[in-house]
Amino acid sequence: MSRPILDESHIHPAIQAHIAMAHQDIVLEVQHAINTNELVVVGMAQNPEVTAVRKALDQAGFTHVYLEYGSYLSQWRRRNALKMWTGWPTFPMVFHKGILLGGKSDTKALLASGALKST
Repeated sequence: MSRPILDESHIHPAIQAHIAMAHQDIVLEVQHAINTNELVVVGMAQNPEVTAVRKALDQAGFTHVYLEYGSYLSQWRRRNALKMWTGWPTFPMVFHKGILLGGKSDTKALLASGALKST
């Protein structure tokens, strides 16, 4: 199943570069992290869901890279670029071997089922 994304042919050429470059630095940083690390958690300060998934991963024996972008009151526009890139609406975003697992509940369910194993 693929998610709907506005086709570039329906975006005026005058704004296509603006859209493509909007907060590209944060997306590139996360892409680099998930390409060079087995497990990456992307989150934000003050978010208890992020803290909980990191704790669950630690308890399961997973070493992970954590990338933090702002808090509830800062950097929300930059974080929106990640939401648009992944299609995932909330934080944390957990990636294992380059694959988006979802957030806290999704990751904890994979841990509980044994589908996610530390290597």
